[in-house]
Amino acid sequence: MTYTVIYEQGPASWGAYVPDLPGVIAVGDSRDEVERLIQEAIEFHLEGLREEGVSIPQPSSFAGVVEIDPAA
Repeated sequence: MTYTVIYEQGPASWGAYVPDLPGVIAVGDSRDEVERLIQEAIEFHLEGLREEGVSIPQPSSFAGVVEIDPAA
């Protein structure tokens, strides 16, 4: 499965969250760190759902990029 992850750079750290898995978040000092942590968080969350017999949510979100002309 492929889940969309949103990465955000803050003033002092990076954050990440998964729109299709509410509550699955990570915070790290660098993008590399937060990428590793969100991967671990997703795996941990899905493992917990399986252990509880809860169905795994199918990915349904996607991200896009919109370019804006700064001179416009």
